[in-house]
Amino acid sequence: MAETEVGGIAADRLRSLIERIERLEEEKSGIASDIRDIFAEAKGAGFDVKIMRTILKLRKMNDSDRNEQELLLDTYKDALGMK
Repeated sequence: MAETEVGGIAADRLRSLIERIERLEEEKSGIASDIRDIFAEAKGAGFDVKIMRTILKLRKMNDSDRNEQELLLDTYKDALGMK
């Protein structure tokens, strides 16, 4: 099947790509809603959601990046007399 071209653009291919992106955006929205629900559940159970978000961020880091960030945080706290 030959693709329809409009102004030098393969319209069928473009439409297919746009529709795939739209489906993924819908899925992403659903997943974001599920994540919000889990955070609400955690808050209801007495957990500190802000700290949970920080933990999630730290878990995504590799060990060396996490250690560097913790060292810098300690250094800055020392400089400000926060220890």
